Amino acid sequence: MTKNVPLDARVESLLDRLYEQHAAQGAAMEAYFAERASDESMDWNRFDDRTHAFLRDKFVALDRAKAEFCYVVCRALGARRVVEAGTSFGVSTLFLASAVRDNLAADRGKDTPVVIATEYEPEKAQIARTHFAQAGLSDIVDLREGDLRETLTGLEGSIDFMLVDIWTTMARPALELVSPHLRTGAVVVCDNTQQFRDAYGDYFAFIHDPRNGLRTLTLPFDGGLEFTVKVL
Repeated sequence: MTKNVPLDARVESLLDRLYEQHAAQGAAMEAYFAERASDESMDWNRFDDRTHAFLRDKFVALDRAKAEFCYVVCRALGARRVVEAGTSFGVSTLFLASAVRDNLAADRGKDTPVVIATEYEPEKAQIARTHFAQAGLSDIVDLREGDLRETLTGLEGSIDFMLVDIWTTMARPALELVSPHLRTGAVVVCDNTQQFRDAYGDYFAFIHDPRNGLRTLTLPFDGGLEFTVKVL
């Protein structure tokens, strides 16, 4: 796997192992969705209980190129406070926390460095915490377990960067909760917005509402990657 953004050796070693596990699940993922393609009950915009059950132990990790892009954007922003909607096993979180730690080393500002991460599945949250500890990043990650419509309430302080990598139905609720805390110039990145354009209808409606002060562009990564900036 090509690495355009080398990270701390401890983090890199862990990421190599996690992406190998992610790749090993690829055949099962392809077989499942190929079989469901002929199922008329399958809604590709809103997954059913069977699909959620199948995905419960799957990594569904953010592509490395996209995760590296998020790292670079966080470094460019000097991001110290980050929100991630949809942590899963914590692969993308390792990139975000690495960026925050590297920014801290470069500029010891006043804001407490943190990645506020969210995960609904208790089993995934437990494994993610193990990964954060192995990478030496536990002190930077605040993993909030449960429904993000509850865990992202009561945020304090401004947010520099947000990653939305979650089921499409939860994308808008997540952004609605975080948006009031985004500082001017903050960036929100959302995955697969071209592949699931219709399913993200509510999300785009929020972004395009001029009252929310957001401007957006779909970047040509695989599946599309939405790059949204808080301008007001």
